Amino acid sequence: MSRAGTPSPLQALALRAGLQPHWTDAWNQPREVGDAALRRVLEGLGLPCGSPGQCAASHAWLAADDAAHALPPLLTAERGQPVAVPWPHTVPQRAYRVTLEDGAIIAGTAVRGANGGEGADAALMQLPAIDVCGYHRLDLGNAQATLAVAPRRCYGVADALRHAGRDKNGEGARTPPWGLAVQLYSLRRGAPCGMGDLTALAEACTSAARAGADAIAINPLHAPFAALPERYSPYAPSSRLFLNPLYADPAAVFGQAAVDAAIAGLGAGDALQALDARSEIDWVALAPLRYAILRWLWQRRETLLPRAALDDFSAFRARGGTALHAHACYEAIQAARLGDGANGNHQQAAPDWRCWPVTLRSPVDAAVAAFAQAHADDVAFHAFLQWLADHGLARAQRAARDAGMAIGIIRDLAVGADPGGSQAWTRQPETLAGFHAGAPPDLYNPLGQDWGVAVFSPRGLRRHGYAAFLEMLRANLSHAGGLRIDHVLGLARMWLVPAGAPASDGAYLCYPLQDLLRLVALESWRHRAIIIGENLGTVPPELNAALSARGVLGIDVLWFQRAQDKASEDAGAPAGQRAEAAAFLPPQDWPADAVATTTTHDLPTVAGWWAGQDLAWRDRLQLLAPGETLAQAQAGRARERVALWQALCEAGLCSGAVPGPQHAPLDAVLAWLGTARTALRLLPVEDLLGLAEQPNLPGTTSGHPNWQRRLEPEVRAWFGTPALRARAGAWRGIRPGARHPPAQR
Repeated sequence: MSRAGTPSPLQALALRAGLQPHWTDAWNQPREVGDAALRRVLEGLGLPCGSPGQCAASHAWLAADDAAHALPPLLTAERGQPVAVPWPHTVPQRAYRVTLEDGAIIAGTAVRGANGGEGADAALMQLPAIDVCGYHRLDLGNAQATLAVAPRRCYGVADALRHAGRDKNGEGARTPPWGLAVQLYSLRRGAPCGMGDLTALAEACTSAARAGADAIAINPLHAPFAALPERYSPYAPSSRLFLNPLYADPAAVFGQAAVDAAIAGLGAGDALQALDARSEIDWVALAPLRYAILRWLWQRRETLLPRAALDDFSAFRARGGTALHAHACYEAIQAARLGDGANGNHQQAAPDWRCWPVTLRSPVDAAVAAFAQAHADDVAFHAFLQWLADHGLARAQRAARDAGMAIGIIRDLAVGADPGGSQAWTRQPETLAGFHAGAPPDLYNPLGQDWGVAVFSPRGLRRHGYAAFLEMLRANLSHAGGLRIDHVLGLARMWLVPAGAPASDGAYLCYPLQDLLRLVALESWRHRAIIIGENLGTVPPELNAALSARGVLGIDVLWFQRAQDKASEDAGAPAGQRAEAAAFLPPQDWPADAVATTTTHDLPTVAGWWAGQDLAWRDRLQLLAPGETLAQAQAGRARERVALWQALCEAGLCSGAVPGPQHAPLDAVLAWLGTARTALRLLPVEDLLGLAEQPNLPGTTSGHPNWQRRLEPEVRAWFGTPALRARAGAWRGIRPGARHPPAQR
């Protein structure tokens, strides 16, 4: 069928289910999902489609199910705009009552048909605009729903500056705001921890603030599997609701003397020192050691902690409610079952909740309650770990603000969670089973990507009032001045890969973008946190426009800000086989509604890119594009170096011959990006330090030390030399010899 033709019964069913049979790829070419792939996705969604008759029956079932749930538990609206409410009944008008959060009441008559017309509008009731943002109660006839009225845009960088007393146009104005991007685990602070922790983050915030930074963006802090230390990727967590306890610094609560006693009591001093001395984290060895220290302290908490701290933990546990209890139960059950496997009962050893006995496959099962009662201390321990981590994160954000940062910590929300993990276990009705999130083939991943993580079901979210999305959003905005949403495209559509299928056999599933963006904007203001959307990859232009309209900042990455006319000429060709490198756009011409940066954790550093370090890794691990050799890739990079050098020369920052691969013009690149007019600039600490290795190499789970590298020097010394201070000054947009406000606060 052509794109303009009549859809087949299979495609009509796909459209009704929210799938996109047609889409545009990274080369701006139209693509169509094959019938076999479409059937596999539809059947995975529980929609039989083996024949035209089955397609028609599934289509009718979807229509009937939607009609039966026409009024969802939560509706979104925009402040100052009329409210459209789905209403399947035929009455022309209906009395309504809105009870605002503060108790005030707005009442009136809703009129059927948003424009007094027929068709789709006739299925809506229209309410007058509501000018108060918040979560209000709507009563319409005998039906009730929550009405979330959102501001038109998210809290922004300018709002944060004003709140900090540094209005962009006022007396407190300085150079444009900037910050650092760091991988928390990589930090060092002079204590034998084996990894960076939340105390190191607090010290990094203080150090960066003294150099004039207003933010520090970090990797996801999501909860991993405590009993499975080999699963340490921050982007494939067990739960995005809770924190990784390994980042907690128990000395911040217990005192260093108690922690030293724990290390001595466990005889762990030498092992911890050896692990801390490594240049790469040995998660499998380190995690059990850190958990053992935490367990030792937990068992002696009544004597080591003051009553105020114990009371604070009790209050934290009460506030956490059923969600915290369920996560703690999950961790305890998984550890117990893996322990049984270690003791010879291998039938009990499956770590995935989907392989547990049926009686344990839901947190509301009676068997789970019985387990929690029988293992009360273990469950309480995992809740205690969350309290420690939450305490440390709050302390780090206070340190950032106390040091003068207008934003502080920018947290990172991963696109999904492990389908066998805690979040999927507790939110089964809202999670798509049998699918992984991923990406179709593109310029950098010609085979497509399967990220192995589960994502929310758009129908499940709507049916349950977006509760799972809201609890996750609020959890990740806690103790933060900003939030980066990984793969923000997922708010509009998600590439679904059926489990076991190649990534290329997926399809896009649509999500309620406007509803989700309104909830993001509302929570953004409530937490006074900026929102950044990672909009890299195959992103339709209309999505960037929608994000910009809502005040969600995109990400401008040096490597991708290129002249489009040349890039399109060689569309689809590997970099090493293109006739000429596309010109780099001057940073002052980059989109202003974004965050400017040199690179990301998935891309090469400036020094690594200039040297072709990423190409060497890809060749070593057989990740080059099909038909491309290392020599071709290096030749392409050489042409790209010429293009970047030419841009630097045109900006008056360099002159002469192009430096060799081992002599990256890092300071000039940072000074060049210092001219960007974006709302915020984020400098990866690897580029501040001039490092060649990147934190993660996409497409690999072994062979490259993903999420393991540690940094030198300690955080307190990041700006301790004239060269590093000058580099930070260049990033701030300050030319050598120029007069500028002092960085020290």
